Amino acid sequence: MKLNYKKTVFVGFAFFLITAFWQAYDTIIPKILTDKFGMSQSLSGVIMALDNVLALFLLPLFGTLSDRCRSRLGRRTPYIIFGTVMAAVFLVVLSFADNLQRNALEDVAVENPAAQETLYDAGLTITTPDGVVMDIQDEFTREEFAAISIRDESGSVNEDYTDYVVPARQAYAAQVTAQNRTPLIIFVAVLLIVLLSMATFRSPAVALMPDVTIKPLRSKANAVINLMGAAGGIIVLLLGSVFGTGSPENALMSYTVFFAAISGLMLGSLLIFLWRVKEPALVREMQEESERLGLVDEAEEAAGDRKLQKAERKSLLLILASVVLWFFGYNAVTSKYSVYASSVLGLDYNSTLTIATGAAIVAYIPVGAVASRFGRRKTILAGIVILGGSFLLGSFVRAGTSPLVMNILFATAGIGWATINVNSYPMVVELSRGSDVGKYTGFYYTASMAAQTVTPIVSGALMDTLGMTVLFPYGSVCVLLAFVTMLFVRHGDNRPTPVSKIESLGGGEN
Repeated sequence: MKLNYKKTVFVGFAFFLITAFWQAYDTIIPKILTDKFGMSQSLSGVIMALDNVLALFLLPLFGTLSDRCRSRLGRRTPYIIFGTVMAAVFLVVLSFADNLQRNALEDVAVENPAAQETLYDAGLTITTPDGVVMDIQDEFTREEFAAISIRDESGSVNEDYTDYVVPARQAYAAQVTAQNRTPLIIFVAVLLIVLLSMATFRSPAVALMPDVTIKPLRSKANAVINLMGAAGGIIVLLLGSVFGTGSPENALMSYTVFFAAISGLMLGSLLIFLWRVKEPALVREMQEESERLGLVDEAEEAAGDRKLQKAERKSLLLILASVVLWFFGYNAVTSKYSVYASSVLGLDYNSTLTIATGAAIVAYIPVGAVASRFGRRKTILAGIVILGGSFLLGSFVRAGTSPLVMNILFATAGIGWATINVNSYPMVVELSRGSDVGKYTGFYYTASMAAQTVTPIVSGALMDTLGMTVLFPYGSVCVLLAFVTMLFVRHGDNRPTPVSKIESLGGGEN
C-alpha cells in the first residue's frame, strides 16, 4: 500500500492556486484598506472577514452541489474551472478599482516631494502605533514634519516615519474616502465577486483528494496537498518581494501588474491540473484499489453514515474547539502582519512571511516522522507550544530591532504551524466512516472559517483600542489556549508505528 505521490502532487495544483490567491489577498487587501482608504484596523477586519462569512454558508453549499454533479469531467473539476477563471479575471479588475482611489491620493504619494507638507497642512489628528492620539501640528513644525525621511543613515526605516507620517497618510486617505465613496463602493463590490468566485470551488477542490485517495493514505496525501499549498504561498511572497509590495516607499503603489501576475499563476496552475488530472479515471482507480485491498465495508456503505459514541463526539468537539483557537491566533497575526510590519516595525513583510512559509515546507517531512512515532495529538501539542511561544516572543520586537530576530521567530512559527496543520485535519477525518468523509471535512472547515471570520474583527478592535502592539500577545494567548482543549482529546489519533521518513510524510495512517 503506497501513495502515488506524483498523482497527488498534480491533484494538489488545485490547492496550490487557492493558497496562492489567499496569500496575495491576506497581505495586500489589508494594506489597500488601511493605506488607501484610511480604514481603522477594526473596520478593515470586518472587510477581511467577508470571505469567511461567505465561506460559512457557501462552502457547505458548493460541496453538496459538487457531490451531486454528474459531469463528464467529474464532480469537482467543473467547479474548479469556473471558480478559478472568474477569480483570476476579477482579481485584475479589482486593481482597476484600487487605482481609482490611488489617483485621488496623488498629492500625498511618497514620490511627491511636497507630500508631507500636504499632510501637515491638512490639520490631521493621528493615532500612533502605540495608541497615542495627537495632532501633528501640535507635535511638529511644518518644516520638522516635512523633514522626516523614510530611512535613516543606516538604511533602516525611520521610526518617526512609521509612528507619525504613515498614520497621517492613512488619516488623509480616510478624509478623501469620506469626500468620495465611489471608489470604495466599486472596490468592495468587485471584491465580493472575487470572493464568491473563490467560494464556488474551495470545497470541491478539498474534497477531490479523498475522492481519489484510499482512506489509509489520506493523511499522507494531506501532507502533500499542504506542501503544494505552502509552495503556492511562498511563490506569491517571492513575487511580492520582486514587485516591492512590502516596501514603505510603495505604500500607495498600483497593484495591477502584481495582481495580473497572481492571476497568471492561478490560470497556469489550472492548466497543469486539467492536463494531468482526469478526475473520473482517478476515482475509478481509487474504488478498484479499495476493493482489491478489502477496504470497502458493505455494512458501512449500506448505512451511509454512523453515529459517534459519546466519548468520540466529545473528542471531535474538543478538536474543533482547538481548531478555532489556533486559527484565532494564527490568522490574526498573518492577516494583520503586512500592516503591522510597515506601521510598527518598519520591515518588509514579504521576506519574513516567506521565511515562515519556507520553514513550514521544510518541516512537513520531519513532522510526519514525529507524528508517526509519537502520535498526532502529542505532535500537535508540541506544535502549539512552538507557535504560541514564537508569537509571545514576537510581542517584544519593536522598530530598530534586527530583522533577523523577527525572521527567526517567524521561522519557528512556521514550524509550529506545520506541526499543527499536517495532523489536525486527519484527526477529524479519522472519526469519519466511508461516505461521510465530506461531512467531517465540512466540520473542520466550518470551525476554521468561523475562527477566521471573527478574529480579524476582534484583533482589529483591540489594535484600535490598545494600540497595534497588542497583535502578538493576542495571537499567543489564543494559540496557547488550544493546548488546554487539545490536552483532553482521546480519539482521532493514529497508532504510532515506526515508518520511513518518506512514508511518514502525511503524519501516520488513518
